[in-house]
Amino acid sequence: MSAELPQAPQPPAEQKLKIYFLPNLLTAGNLFCGFVALTKIVEADLANGFHQIEVALGFILLACIFDLFDGRVARMGGIESPFGREFDSLADFMSFGAAPAFLVHRVVLKDVFGSHPQFGWFIASLYLLCGAFRLARFNCLSAQGSSGSSKEFLGFPIPSAAGLVASLTLLIIQINEKDRTLGKWGYLLAAVLVFLSAMMVSTVKYPSFKSLGLRSTSTFTKAIIAAMFVGLILVLGDLILYYVLPAFFTLYLVYGFVRPRISRRMRHEIEEEDDEDEPVAGQDLPR
Repeated sequence: MSAELPQAPQPPAEQKLKIYFLPNLLTAGNLFCGFVALTKIVEADLANGFHQIEVALGFILLACIFDLFDGRVARMGGIESPFGREFDSLADFMSFGAAPAFLVHRVVLKDVFGSHPQFGWFIASLYLLCGAFRLARFNCLSAQGSSGSSKEFLGFPIPSAAGLVASLTLLIIQINEKDRTLGKWGYLLAAVLVFLSAMMVSTVKYPSFKSLGLRSTSTFTKAIIAAMFVGLILVLGDLILYYVLPAFFTLYLVYGFVRPRISRRMRHEIEEEDDEDEPVAGQDLPR
């Protein structure tokens, strides 16, 4: 009797792609805001003021809010997926890479260097390139499972970079609201864009604050301070928008440098690290 020939291995059954509705809906909102921001930048008539630019900046900041919540919703529901990570990166590249780079070039960089406009588009493209590298590095490290602690970002996050650019531009427009140009402030924005480009691809670590959520606890004093801050936003909305947002993103940028030099206890207080996964004193460890 002839021996049976070995059968070729059957290809594994195709896995169904999991696309979770709510987190990806928020990511879609992020992408939509980035596209609207780009549209408003293209349509802006700078000879008549910066109204369209302010609308575009508002949509970039709104995209930051969508990006803040899409990942938290996914983690709260335990529905993180590779599709969501890739979709989020594509949306981030539009809203926090292309839109801010094109905006700063349109408003500032194309004129600030006078007869050498090539320097302007080079700086804008440098920011865009570093943002793309930042997102690609994050995805690769996440896919390899070697991205380090989930509570840390390697390099300055691109949504925070875009938030700093957008809020700082809004502040400068507010300061020069009677002018049709940003004047010497343009050089500041150019320098900020170059510095943020380097920071996004740096190895400086920033807290992700992923442990902050509905289950996060806080001290009584911090709860009072947070409530007062919300009240100030409601009463002094414009002032908060123009002055506090640039200060907030700048503090986060600087915190990456001072973070390794502060005590572990102070870092714990600032970052509100969740200790629910750490063993409680007196509790037996699992065996």
